[in-house]
Amino acid sequence: MAFVDQAQVELKAGKGGDGIVSFRHEKFVAMGGPFGGDGGHGGSIYLKVDEGLRTLMDFRYNRHFKAQSGGKGGTKGMTGASAGDKVIYVPQGTIVTDADTGEFLGDMVYEGQTLLVARGGRGGRGNIHFATPANPAPELSENGEPGQVRHIKLELRVLADVGLVGFPSAGKSTLLSVVSNAKPKIAAYHFTTINPNIGMVRLPDDRDFVMADLPGLIEGASEGVGLGFQFLRHVERTRVILHLVDMSGIEGQDPYTQYRKILTELAQYDETILERPQIVVATKMDMPDSEGLYEDFVRQVKADSGLKTEPKIMAISAVTHQGVDALLRETADMLDKAPVPESYKLEEETDSDDKLYKYEEKEADISVDWNAELKCWLISGPEVEKLAAMTNLQREATVMRFARQLRHMGVDDKLREAGAKDGDDVRINNTNFVFEYSD
Repeated sequence: MAFVDQAQVELKAGKGGDGIVSFRHEKFVAMGGPFGGDGGHGGSIYLKVDEGLRTLMDFRYNRHFKAQSGGKGGTKGMTGASAGDKVIYVPQGTIVTDADTGEFLGDMVYEGQTLLVARGGRGGRGNIHFATPANPAPELSENGEPGQVRHIKLELRVLADVGLVGFPSAGKSTLLSVVSNAKPKIAAYHFTTINPNIGMVRLPDDRDFVMADLPGLIEGASEGVGLGFQFLRHVERTRVILHLVDMSGIEGQDPYTQYRKILTELAQYDETILERPQIVVATKMDMPDSEGLYEDFVRQVKADSGLKTEPKIMAISAVTHQGVDALLRETADMLDKAPVPESYKLEEETDSDDKLYKYEEKEADISVDWNAELKCWLISGPEVEKLAAMTNLQREATVMRFARQLRHMGVDDKLREAGAKDGDDVRINNTNFVFEYSD
């Protein structure tokens, strides 16, 4: 199965059900009055973490999700049926942002964690709510509120306790295959690994941790060269880093030079990565020239490690298993002391008694523009468009109420300031509702 770590989807929450106009008709009940019920709430859309998922593959071909609408209100004041919420499952480590505004919506880390991403519309009110002493038999009702429409971006960042970093062919996949049941592709050419591979490592003392074999870095990765951000995105999540350096010298590369290049790329992407516990792992110690290169490498790292604290250096050969057990024990010890990344910590909920709610009056965001193509004034803005969608245009009483609401919101004043004249057509954006302006 292909590894997909980015996706963009469109969500449409359910519309609220319409309220209705109805009057009480019962024997021996004189002037029964309004009895129209409210519409049911539309379904909302939630994201939920499923540990069984490893990629965003499900979103490659299914990019549109829609929740059901609420039912209409009934007579005798009965509320319509509310629609069920739609749940979309995502893998652990998914970061959710609004694709249109870039707003951060949530970090899906814990099994079963849920996130509301599109809110369903509330049901419209029936005429039972509009009775007043001046109008005891109103023919007023509301349509249901439109459900929220949203485009979101999903970005998967692999959750692993330990991340293997290093140049291509440094031995990362080989090490993972030796210490876990993972079966990564292994070959003698660069970029054999183009997607993260994950394996569970279990020690004889019953400690275990998740290890990720991440795609190899090259110089310039922090600027998008090679696999670039596709790699660096995933190293952000790891708590302990094993930095693998090839000691074979087969390709004539100096181990210390390779080591410093990787540190440079990590620092340019995110300096905090270098503050995490790190073990420098000298690999391929079974090769003929490895001992001499290893001694020089250790001396150079101790002289200038490029890190704030001197890293622990360990030598292994994944092929002969030399030093592998000691490396795993040291890694587990580091994990026991390693801090949990900030993104893993849930924000503490404050007690409801401590919350302070303040009323802040905000002017409605309304724009009035002349549309030469339609030859009318076009009124746009989220509040006025929502109000139009919830107005039952089939009844004169609700149309008159809508006109009063527009006047209260300042639409008449804005039209007058824009130069509207008596008889000009006025259209509410995203609707077919057109009326004639009269000053």
